[in-house]
Amino acid sequence: MPHVLAALQRRGVALEDCEDAVQETLLAAAVQWPREGMPTNPRGWLIRVASRRLIDAQRSDAARPRRELQTEQDRTATWSQRVDDHDDSLQMLVLCCHPALTTASAVALTLRAVGGLTTRQIAAGLLVPESTAAQRVSRAKATLRSAGARFEPVPPEQLPARLHAVRHVLHLIFTTGSSLPSGSTVIDRTLTDDAIRITERLHRAVPRDPETAGLLALMLLVDARAATRVNDGRLVPLAEQDRAAWDAAQIDRAVLLLEEALPRGRVGPFQLQAAIAAVHATAAAFADTDWPQILELYRMLLTVAPSAAVELGAAIALSEVEGPEAGLAALEPLAAARPRDHRVIAARAHMLETLARPEAAVAFRQAAALTDSIPEQNYLNVKAGHA
Repeated sequence: MPHVLAALQRRGVALEDCEDAVQETLLAAAVQWPREGMPTNPRGWLIRVASRRLIDAQRSDAARPRRELQTEQDRTATWSQRVDDHDDSLQMLVLCCHPALTTASAVALTLRAVGGLTTRQIAAGLLVPESTAAQRVSRAKATLRSAGARFEPVPPEQLPARLHAVRHVLHLIFTTGSSLPSGSTVIDRTLTDDAIRITERLHRAVPRDPETAGLLALMLLVDARAATRVNDGRLVPLAEQDRAAWDAAQIDRAVLLLEEALPRGRVGPFQLQAAIAAVHATAAAFADTDWPQILELYRMLLTVAPSAAVELGAAIALSEVEGPEAGLAALEPLAAARPRDHRVIAARAHMLETLARPEAAVAFRQAAALTDSIPEQNYLNVKAGHA
């Protein structure tokens, strides 16, 4: 990447603008190369595309006054007017993500008011007692009353924060549904389908918002693999999934969404997560996965939205690129900080297994004991028996 950055810098453009162009180009490469093949001159391709991105950004800056006028017009429109189908569910969703609510309360209220779920369904989806789900909904309603929240257009100054909160809640609902943290099943289709449906509507309301497009792409890419993640109640790891059974049309649509979103603005965490999912989804086989590209995307994600989950993903990618010893070294600080996180311990167990070290069995059993998901427990205990 230093060569690409240096090539752009020779044009006398500000460093931060060059860095933005390089970052967007890396993301574009992560999406396009696995699908269309590596160019014969990768460095030349990167420089050419990054230069084009830089020119597009400069043109975009020149067109800013017109965009600001359009944005002001958008701000005065209700969410239903944006979708133009007279459905107020998005307006309701924005109300449910009022800044006075906690995330837990906002999720419960969204599922009730927008998703139409019963208290029992909400409790099952969020894996909490029915009484807790009922309390969250009633507490959320009381909080909205106290805050004087009304079903009306959001003030312009609150729109960016509300949109951020809406995306966060939708992502939380989807991830909870796609990997249930406890119980006997892996996926709750009620939650994942609702999250995708509402995000589709949000994307139609704000089609120029790149992070909303990134979130929708991410959901579609993960959901496209759902049918192959479980077989007769048994958890199937990514390496063993039947890729022919993945939903190819859904993957194609997600990649197109991502490609359209990339030139529209700064690259955010949902676009980066979607790009990582796209690299996995477009690899012909697990052995063909472009791990160096995934590692680079995780490193970009660490700078944009650092978290324990991103650190874990980066360590796993490093293990695939440089070997399990490097992955174990990268996991050490995370394992020390999160000694009861079964995902970290399970990742360590897999790396130890690759090195044929006897501690792998112990680590698999330890991870199994720390998860409340029965399919995960079964998978990890079987791994312990073979390690």
